[in-house]
Amino acid sequence: MADIQHLRTAHYNSVLEELRLVHADLGVFRVRPDDGPLDFEPGQYTVLGLGTWECRVTGTQLEPTESAAAETLIQRAYSISCPLLDRAGILQRANGASVLEFYVTLVRHAAKPPALTPRLFALQPGARLYCGPRAHGHYSLAGVLPDQTVVFAATGTGEAPHNAMLAELLSRGHRGQIVMVTCARYQRDFGYIEEHRRLERRFANYRYLPLTTRERENLDPQAAGYTGKRYLQDYFASGAFEVGSDCRLDASSTHIFLCGAPDMIGVPRRTHDVEQRYPQPRGMVEVLEGRGFQIDLPHAPGRLHF
Repeated sequence: MADIQHLRTAHYNSVLEELRLVHADLGVFRVRPDDGPLDFEPGQYTVLGLGTWECRVTGTQLEPTESAAAETLIQRAYSISCPLLDRAGILQRANGASVLEFYVTLVRHAAKPPALTPRLFALQPGARLYCGPRAHGHYSLAGVLPDQTVVFAATGTGEAPHNAMLAELLSRGHRGQIVMVTCARYQRDFGYIEEHRRLERRFANYRYLPLTTRERENLDPQAAGYTGKRYLQDYFASGAFEVGSDCRLDASSTHIFLCGAPDMIGVPRRTHDVEQRYPQPRGMVEVLEGRGFQIDLPHAPGRLHF
């Protein structure tokens, strides 16, 4: 294998400024590009990359020997998140910051052996890595007016772009209601919950609603406060969201942003058979189109974004 330091010099353009482990399988990575701040719209994504020559964290699925010896750069797309508040409690904007933040889950096992995250989680602050020089994507706040209601719904680390969008809205004095709902397996999986609680106390128009699916109150009918599994689709379809958030879903004045698991989103199939349009089980798109929301498309603007 070629000299590792030479490979890093040839391929890397950024440094890992900070790694905050929420727990062993969930982390917040703060990356400083060598060329300065990346210009992007909150909601967009870029790529992170590491070479196959880097070490992997223990306890993850092994790769085929030939993959690890290939001396190639592994790249994956990640939405750009935001710290929301700095150490002094000052609201932070994502765009223009010298350090980019990424919210990443460690994939330990998969149908195809995971290549990048086992290497990311083996890094220490000060390590070198690759970060894409450009941002991509049309998932943004374009079209959101200052008095409109904005609802963010995500599963797990799908919250990342919503954090950047939330910080942008609050920084520019958004007057409409803002509600963020995030669904995760366990309470420990809410990596930004303390920051969201502080923002709730500071901004009267903001609510944060964390939902879980694997805690005792989700699984044990005898548990105090038993709620059952709380999936986003059911939460919105049942009307529980509007009760819990005190926010009315009005398709004429509410923008809804969805990010996360494909089953949660439920992107409609392109078919002329209306009965077969939606995937099963039911996703959020089916629920919200039933409430009058229209998908935002380049040729037909709507208020349902994913």
